[in-house]
Amino acid sequence: MTKTYQDMLAEARREVPEVEAEEVWQRLQAKEDFVILDVRDPDEFRRGHLPGAILISRGTLESRVVRAISSPEKPIVIYCAVGERSLLAGQTLKLLGYRQVASLKGGIQNWQSLGYPTVCETEPTPDWRERYSRQILLPQIGEEGQRRLLEAKVLVVGAGGLGSPAAIYLAAAGVGKLGIVDSDRVELSNLQRQILHTSYGLGELKAESARRALKALNPEVSVTAYAERLEASNINQIIEDYDLVLDCADNFSTKYLLNDACYLAGKPLVYGSIFQFEGQATFFHRGHSPCYRCLFPSPPPPGLVPT
Repeated sequence: MTKTYQDMLAEARREVPEVEAEEVWQRLQAKEDFVILDVRDPDEFRRGHLPGAILISRGTLESRVVRAISSPEKPIVIYCAVGERSLLAGQTLKLLGYRQVASLKGGIQNWQSLGYPTVCETEPTPDWRERYSRQILLPQIGEEGQRRLLEAKVLVVGAGGLGSPAAIYLAAAGVGKLGIVDSDRVELSNLQRQILHTSYGLGELKAESARRALKALNPEVSVTAYAERLEASNINQIIEDYDLVLDCADNFSTKYLLNDACYLAGKPLVYGSIFQFEGQATFFHRGHSPCYRCLFPSPPPPGLVPT
């Protein structure tokens, strides 16, 4: 016997549990580790979506979801406009081996009617697609990924030998908001490696020199300069507005301070360090990895390690 759409929907509802909007909001507020998956079309997503949601349209779900959500154990909440496409998508995910799948009851329309917030996409400038065309061509990024970069907020601590190339590539890639923290001034000896700065900026604050260079490279990026040294008194306020923090600092006191503040705030921290021709890089995120103090419990005595 041929199944009707209502038959398919009833079957999906028996297999896929539905979750109330209030519960999803509470999980977001508690910063639980779960995926919010939007299975609508890209134009619907751009008009408004749940905070932190990723977009995989229903028609491409089977071919793309494994790249986006690699672990079958990852908890997933799926939603659409009114909660029907999400039920069918949840049924598909269960067939693909995902075990913790739920559908948002009533979809985004119910979510909005209850007063919970949504995120509207920033409308790109006319040359947006041309500027990022080589990235958009990559299946791992695409237009959806490029728009997520536009929404991203990254803080770079240090505008020297490490921070310079990191900030340049983040701005060039289209990260929407960058913060640059550095209290030093540009010196002649910096210029052979600190490629954010030029001879015209000698004596200028590095944070301001970096801001000018990044805006010249990509005017679409918002850049905030923090020409101050990170201290216990200001670090929480500075990192609060950012999704990701890059530790490109050149001293241990700042590195330990960054680690502690990011750990307590649950912020992901990318750590980098260089000495002559050697370097280290790793990623720290509370609940997902050890932290910097787990690897190096205490800093070395002052003056023992050159910068």
